Amino acid sequence: MSISGAALGSGRILGRAVEFGKTHVVRPKGKHQATIVWLHGLGDNGSSWSQLLETLPLPNIKWICPTAPSQPISLFGGFPSTAWFDVVGINEDGPDDVEGLDVAAAHVANLLSNEPSDIKLGVGGFSMGAGTSLYSATCFATGKYGNGNPYPINLSTVIGLSGWLPCAKTLAGKLEEEQIKNRATSLPILVCHGKGDDVVPYKFGEKSSEALISHGFKKTTFKAYNGLGHYTIPQEMDELCAWLTSNLGLQG
Repeated sequence: MSISGAALGSGRILGRAVEFGKTHVVRPKGKHQATIVWLHGLGDNGSSWSQLLETLPLPNIKWICPTAPSQPISLFGGFPSTAWFDVVGINEDGPDDVEGLDVAAAHVANLLSNEPSDIKLGVGGFSMGAGTSLYSATCFATGKYGNGNPYPINLSTVIGLSGWLPCAKTLAGKLEEEQIKNRATSLPILVCHGKGDDVVPYKFGEKSSEALISHGFKKTTFKAYNGLGHYTIPQEMDELCAWLTSNLGLQG
């Protein structure tokens, strides 16, 4: 699926020039209490998820749904697709595109940077979008991106559906300082995965959740769904709504 609409944002970070597609915003129908950036999966765009998120019974949340840049993807033999970062292959030992992850995480932070100070901030996503979201959680905890630049946003919630935790193998030793431990411990994270996922295997979601907990993200919740493939279902969305309402203290 190609980028939808006119390009609204571009930037150059670490020498990589990127141009993001159209950003779709779902405004809160009630009192604005939280803003969540939601990131689509590989080859998708922000519009498809904004249409789904608009139907959820979460009147206090503003959703920002950006569209990823179109870039060559190694998994597709260099064929371009909308993607938050490059993927060589879906396996545990593959290299992580830290530069691309930093660009995507910085874009999320930039989208959240203009929200009012009394609004709780979060990031969530599906598949590759989930990977970027969980990576953002580690940036928040350590206080910096993978390149060492400071991470500027105070996250209150992180969600990953049908995804994985990039750079999990490099987390060891990075979360030892007291201040970093406190940020990791206090951050609610929801990880959901279908046992029938044939795109991002279920074990990736399960192991990502275990890695987060073992590295100090104690408020990580993992939900598994029997028979669910690489898509979402109403039951998952219902549980997501209940979890967000509880963890963000939404008025409903």
